[in-house]
Amino acid sequence: QVQLRESGGGSVQTGGSLRLSCTASGRVNCMAWFRQIPGKEREGVAAICFDSNSPFYGAPARGRVVISQDSAKNTVILQMNSLRPEDTAMYYCAAEFLRFGVGHVLSPGDYRYWGQGTQVTVSS
Repeated sequence: QVQLRESGGGSVQTGGSLRLSCTASGRVNCMAWFRQIPGKEREGVAAICFDSNSPFYGAPARGRVVISQDSAKNTVILQMNSLRPEDTAMYYCAAEFLRFGVGHVLSPGDYRYWGQGTQVTVSS
């Protein structure tokens, strides 16, 4: 069983930046960040697979976020810039992608491990 430790959430004003970090307690193939607003489905923000180091970005925050990895530390970093009130959500880290190929790498149903979530609040 792999444990995920998230950090970096908080409150910022519109236009501000936040850096989220997630560390896995064991080796995994891919890690991703998802977000969820109460009453809405969980949506993919960004993902990265350690062997390819290729990032994948979901539509909601594309162009405003950058995901990077430190494979030696089983850690991914999500740098979020130009934040907007609509980015307010609980952000969840996920790890161990269950499919072959990366066609669904931003699908929340295809990850084995999940973190507890970290709240991001953007005020206007």
